[in-house]
Amino acid sequence: MAACDPVTLEIIRGAIRAAQAEMEALLERTAISAFIREKKDFYTALFDATGAMAVGSNVPIFGDVAGPVLKHFPLETMRDGDVYWYNDCYGSRGAVSHSNDQVFLAPIFHDGTLSAFVMSWAHFSDIGGLRPGSISSDAADIFQEGIIVPPTKLVDAGTTNEAALEIFYRNSRYPDQNRGDTRALMASVQLGRRRMEEILTRFGGDIVADALAQLLARTEALVRRRLKETFPVGTHSFEDAIDSDGHGNGPFHIRFDLTRTPDDRFILDTTRTDDQAPGPVNFLMNPDVPGMALGLFFLGGDPSQVCNAGGPRAIDEVKLRDGSLLQPRFPAPLGMRGLTMMRVLATLNGLVNQGRGGAPASHSAYVIIMFRGRAHGKPFLLSDGVGVGYGARPDADGIDAVYFVAQENYPVEFLELGYPFHLKSYGFNRDSAGAGRFRGGSGLVREYEFLGDEAMLSMRIDSVKNPTWGIAGGLHGGSGRAVINPGRADERVLRPLSDGNLLRHGDVLRLETGGGGGYGPPAERPAAQVLADVLDGFVSREAARDRYGVAIREGRVDEAATATLRAALLGASHAA
Repeated sequence: MAACDPVTLEIIRGAIRAAQAEMEALLERTAISAFIREKKDFYTALFDATGAMAVGSNVPIFGDVAGPVLKHFPLETMRDGDVYWYNDCYGSRGAVSHSNDQVFLAPIFHDGTLSAFVMSWAHFSDIGGLRPGSISSDAADIFQEGIIVPPTKLVDAGTTNEAALEIFYRNSRYPDQNRGDTRALMASVQLGRRRMEEILTRFGGDIVADALAQLLARTEALVRRRLKETFPVGTHSFEDAIDSDGHGNGPFHIRFDLTRTPDDRFILDTTRTDDQAPGPVNFLMNPDVPGMALGLFFLGGDPSQVCNAGGPRAIDEVKLRDGSLLQPRFPAPLGMRGLTMMRVLATLNGLVNQGRGGAPASHSAYVIIMFRGRAHGKPFLLSDGVGVGYGARPDADGIDAVYFVAQENYPVEFLELGYPFHLKSYGFNRDSAGAGRFRGGSGLVREYEFLGDEAMLSMRIDSVKNPTWGIAGGLHGGSGRAVINPGRADERVLRPLSDGNLLRHGDVLRLETGGGGGYGPPAERPAAQVLADVLDGFVSREAARDRYGVAIREGRVDEAATATLRAALLGASHAA
């Protein structure tokens, strides 16, 4: 095989990264459903000829996406123009982790030889099941979460299986929306196919194959080197927990043990994690996910690197226990697995900090609310994911109001134009950020006034009983909550994980989301930064005094009072 020289390698790396980004842009601009178009809940990737992911989006939750297709359709049976489709969580070993996620995968041929794959994935808003939106805390098995599609040849050498798609659409309450999203996914895959064919034609199949192999090897080597730098020989452990499963059970603990052996093998043992939940918070974790997440962390935003399967290859073994929260038995429900997934990522950060450190404090899990109802005689479904605070870093504050990675909060204008709601307020959730030398990120406040006839509200909030943790003396982040008609005689506080909450015309939902943990002692945060946080609405004057030891009067720091307060705080922390 011809070797790809270093200069050509960087050109090819840039070309496939650009192709992957172009696929994302097309998908975002042509999808119908708001969760894809506005929320950006999608993912694209390019693979080598064996199905190993060579470049993907910076989303650290995906495993072996091509493997489920290759298991059912051997490489030698594939033809130019084929497209494969699935959303089967259990059949894919968690390559997709709840049924709303649809995967389209296409092989790429060059001179008659299978040379690569391209993939587009997106969250479809309704695929049938127990409730509109296909996700509910009431679900007791995966059959209540919508139609299950095993790996299927959707397009055979250019001919689409329209009957299979019609079965899928028939199982949705919003079939036209799914038709549009399917066309967007197909277009994204076809664009990726064209771009990869252009790259293969320009450089040749052997050169491209060697370039992809080098990129995978480079990522693996970097991640393995960083693992060695972070973890001394021995076993390192960390534990975190989610509050509930929506069925009255919990908390559920996630326990990780990472062992570095004397011969530099890395083994991640998750078997001490609690048993699976009756409710839909189970996270069917593909064995590649921890390596993908750690790989993305260790790449550290280096533009010369790409997120790929090299990260998982750096972890020599991942131990999962059948029947656990991270390896539930079929047909356990999975729809709200995002709570557990986010805690898994925080637990991996905790593991890094049990080693030589450098990872952020804990982040909150993004909040999902779902309104299902009628307005002006027509049904509507609003699935809204709302941002939270991320953990403070060793050298910077946490990020404020993040939904997940590059995904976004819905704009006010979009919500009010498309749905029967008026947003009475939208801003930061004051005092939700964990105090520290570097404070955690802040959560959000939204107040939705319902203008329709009647609606049912599904709510998903976590980190109430088990708040986000701080490190190195940083404090935990604040919790979220949901209140109907705050301050009115009919005010009621909702259970954080619940469904079937009734709203009538004129009711107001006040949603508050949680913040990230702090990093370092709060008394070491410069008083000028605390003042700026107070003036910007992140921190109240009371919290500035009690948590940071900063006295503020008439918009300025009271230096003498602050010195006294901080001396007391530092004395208390040293005594502890």
